[in-house]
Amino acid sequence: MKQCFFSKNNIIQIDYKDVDALRKFMNPHGRMVARKRSGLCAKHQRQLAQAVKRARFLGLLPYVIR
Repeated sequence: MKQCFFSKNNIIQIDYKDVDALRKFMNPHGRMVARKRSGLCAKHQRQLAQAVKRARFLGLLPYVIR
């Protein structure tokens, strides 16, 4: 089992403005990767989902990639 990326790197709060970090947990179509595939803990997966939603709303990330 993978260790959580954010726990391993001692990142407490996931920043929605850090688009490169968010893209790491998205597939080529722009969807978020499931927890089993990403290896994140439940707490950080929830924070990631919230950060992705905020970034999409502000136009930093696309909703869909064609």
